[in-house]
Amino acid sequence: MSKLTLVSHHLCPYVQRAAIALLEKGVPFERINIDLADKPDWFLTISPLGKVPLLQIEEEDGSQAVLFESSVICEYLEETQPGVALHPKDALTRARHRGWMEFGSSVLSDLWGYETAEDAAQLEAKRMALISKFATVEKVLTDGPYFAGNDFSLVDAVFAPVFRYFDLFETLGDDIFEGLERVKRWRKALSERASVKAAVGEDYPQRLMEFLEKHNSILLRQAAAA
Repeated sequence: MSKLTLVSHHLCPYVQRAAIALLEKGVPFERINIDLADKPDWFLTISPLGKVPLLQIEEEDGSQAVLFESSVICEYLEETQPGVALHPKDALTRARHRGWMEFGSSVLSDLWGYETAEDAAQLEAKRMALISKFATVEKVLTDGPYFAGNDFSLVDAVFAPVFRYFDLFETLGDDIFEGLERVKRWRKALSERASVKAAVGEDYPQRLMEFLEKHNSILLRQAAAA
């Protein structure tokens, strides 16, 4: 079998997608965390975009390859690795799932603006954008427990890191899931999944808090003033 190394960052939600896929597949892999504020030269040499995740692949014959972009890595793992299937067999359903994976990436884009907002107006704009997107998701969810019912899929791997942010954000006094009962059930089911738990270190909440402090997040300042 190929030797797989996931080049990672402690907080990156895109890395978590790949880690969850690897863990669900039961594939042995090594994980290397780097400091994105001080990227090592070896990383910049092999990362075309200077971003994580990267998947380093060493074949049995000694040949090596590097994949970048989380969706590409997840698709490669699905196509090449044994273990449970994380994509539907039906082509149309599979294409729909890929669309919702991209939708998850758009949620992360709004989430970045939400967590780094420095003033109340910016925070509220991103808050409303997130509420709108989760309301859209609410309409397509079934009774669960996962996106496609009983089967865990790559869509779940994409959204689990999104929901993880709100474990901390809700302690700061904000709740954007009010009235979204299916989303809340989905979030709970994902939080209890072994692969989701193992995709980050135990110090994740502390690191996320430090990230908010570094970016002078209005979330923290509002919570302190409450």
